[in-house]
This record gives sequence, C-alpha cells and structure tokens, in this order.
Amino acid sequence: LIVFAYVAGRRYRAAEMVEPDGRLSVAFVAEWTIARLLGLFNSIMEHGARELFFVLGTFSFFILANNLIGLIPGFNPPTDQFNVTVTLALITFCTAHTIGIRAHGFAYVKKFMGPLWWIAPLMFPIEIISHLVRPLSLSVRLFGNMTGDHKVVAVFSSLLALGLPVPFMGLGVFVSFLQTFVFILLSAVYFQDALAHPH
Repeated sequence: LIVFAYVAGRRYRAAEMVEPDGRLSVAFVAEWTIARLLGLFNSIMEHGARELFFVLGTFSFFILANNLIGLIPGFNPPTDQFNVTVTLALITFCTAHTIGIRAHGFAYVKKFMGPLWWIAPLMFPIEIISHLVRPLSLSVRLFGNMTGDHKVVAVFSSLLALGLPVPFMGLGVFVSFLQTFVFILLSAVYFQDALAHPH
C-alpha cells in the first residue's frame, strides 16, 4: 500500500496542477478508484462523506489489500485474525460516536431515546445494546468470511495443486472485494446514522 500510494501520488507531488493525460497508469487507476469510492460514500451519506473519506478510503484499500494477500500461496490474510478485524470495527465504532457527539453535542443522547418520550425507558437499553453489537458484527463477519474462504482454497489446493483451485481463487477475489464493500458500506451507514438529525 505504501508503494502504491508513493507511485500513484508521484505526479501529483511534482506539479501544482495536474491534467489528465488519457493514459492508463497507476495514478489514473488510483484517481478513478478514489472518485468511485467518494461517489459511493456521497450516495450513502447526506453530509460528511468528504470529511470522513480519510477513514473510509483507508479502510477500503487496507481491507482489500489484506484480503487479497490471502490468495497468494503460503500467505494468510491478516483479516482472518480477530485482532485485526476487532481493531477495525472499534475504530468505526469510536469514530461514529465521536462525530455524533461533535455534531449534536449532548443532544446526541436523544438518538438513543426513540421518537416518543414515554417509550424512552424501553428504547434506551435496546439502542445501547444494538450499538454495542455493531463492532462485534463487523469484526465477526469479516473474520468469518475471510477465514472460510481461505480454508476452502487451502483444502482444494491440497487435493490437486494444478487446475482445481483456479475457480476457487476467482471466488476468493470476489469474496475479498465483497467483504471490503460490506465493511465500508456498513461503516458509512453508521457514520450517517451518527450525523443524521433525529426527527
């Protein structure tokens, strides 16, 4: 990721204004990917997508790279370790509540009370539990899917090293992209939920 960022950003560091040259390059791929990701986050979040792109964009590249590493023979994906997935989920959890408190102040607590004052005693514990479960669901989903996918590829590779694992490697690439998408999509939804004004 560091090499990719260095190569992709080299032409932007060299000049103040960069015009597209129409050629396929690492910089073009990076720019196109970032533009698509920002468009996705703008479609999910009413406001704050550009300000939170540093978190969501970093998650996108980091999780995808870690997922794809597991497809290289002899490597395990770091995302099949709980210490990685739980850390990512806790960053999402803490960021969501931090931006919620910064956006709403003490009124952020109203999000946990429900729409009517008389059901607040029932809604508050339910909302607290649902928010505390979010990091668990994010981390377990990513961990479980990446572990399962890696085990399937490993089993079929041990049965027949030539030919047979190829379809499962393709499935592994698909799962890697899908799990990255699911994680960043849910993170963006949680951020939007924290920033949205209660009605």
